[in-house]
Amino acid sequence: MSGSFTIGVIGGGGWLGGALASSLLDSGVLQPQDLSLSYRSQKPPRDLGAFWTKDSQQLCDRSDVVIVCVRPADWPTLAVDCRGKLVISVMAGIRLDQLARHHKTDRVVRALPNAAAEVGKSYTPWIASNGASEVDRTVTRRIFAACGLEDEVSRESDIDYLTGLTGAGPAFPALLAAAMIKDAARHGISPSMARRAVNAVLIGTGRMLERRGDCPDDIVSSFLDYRGTTAAAIEAMRASGFDQAVAEGLSAAFLKSVSMGDAS
Repeated sequence: MSGSFTIGVIGGGGWLGGALASSLLDSGVLQPQDLSLSYRSQKPPRDLGAFWTKDSQQLCDRSDVVIVCVRPADWPTLAVDCRGKLVISVMAGIRLDQLARHHKTDRVVRALPNAAAEVGKSYTPWIASNGASEVDRTVTRRIFAACGLEDEVSRESDIDYLTGLTGAGPAFPALLAAAMIKDAARHGISPSMARRAVNAVLIGTGRMLERRGDCPDDIVSSFLDYRGTTAAAIEAMRASGFDQAVAEGLSAAFLKSVSMGDAS
């Protein structure tokens, strides 16, 4: 595959598929004429200058790389022959051997970007099959670097675990934010002020971690050592089972990821 290639996104009319497509165009990795997107029922209002179709096989035939972005439950009925193509799945739970067999190609990649792809801040772990070439790996890196950070992992079980840890994307910080906003409201803080305050805390923390590269555990330890109000809050949260709740949530996500593959 040369430096110029074409990409098709099966499920490009969906939210994640659309976010990936927009990131590829915004970053300059792809030009609109080299992008094909499929949709299931109704063409989305956004155009992007790309080729749109309801026929996923047509999309595959005109693409060098096919990104499969559908719900895992809908995937078994997706009869698309991708012989000779690089297929990249962003579906949770579907294993490399299943992808290769179903789409008739040994060049497959399993990846898991998250919702932050929409703003170019996703984290995407991925793994390639033995049949994927080094060029295929380079293409995969370019695609997912366009929407944030990416890492190639060495085991499929790592993808299953990271489905819960990073695939949730903004869901876990949003869960914390929602709980903080509700507590603020119980103490008489207006909803709009509570949202601004909590959003500022999370956004500021994210940017600080990104810029300074501090280990989060070191930051927590610093606050505990200071023995102030934050230390009191951290100790109370941990005593109420905060760390255990997080571990149980990640375990549930891991088991769900494995079961989704088994069911397909």
